[in-house]
Amino acid sequence: QVQLVESGGGLVQPGGSLRLSCAAPEVIFSQYIMGWYRQAPGKQREMVARITSDGRIDYGGSVKGRFTISRDNVKNTMNLQMNRLQPEDTAVYYCNAEYYSSVFWGQGTQVTVSS
Repeated sequence: QVQLVESGGGLVQPGGSLRLSCAAPEVIFSQYIMGWYRQAPGKQREMVARITSDGRIDYGGSVKGRFTISRDNVKNTMNLQMNRLQPEDTAVYYCNAEYYSSVFWGQGTQVTVSS
């Protein structure tokens, strides 16, 4: 069973920042598109950001200019720097690895933006 291990969630005030990390096995990290998705209560899961093995990046519309995805190919870790967080960013954030029909998910980490 492939494990994607997330870390970095928590509670932050509006306007604050958080950094999420996801560690994956090297065989996954080197080939798969890595991404972050989120799901708020009562809403569908949505794509936040994705990054390919060669560094191409795609962002969901609501986070452009505030969030930055990156990958460390030595540590096999993907990061999501989240700045200017707003209450509507509150959700469970999931790490995702995708390669054609092969898809893996992390267990999720809660991000809560509240004063």
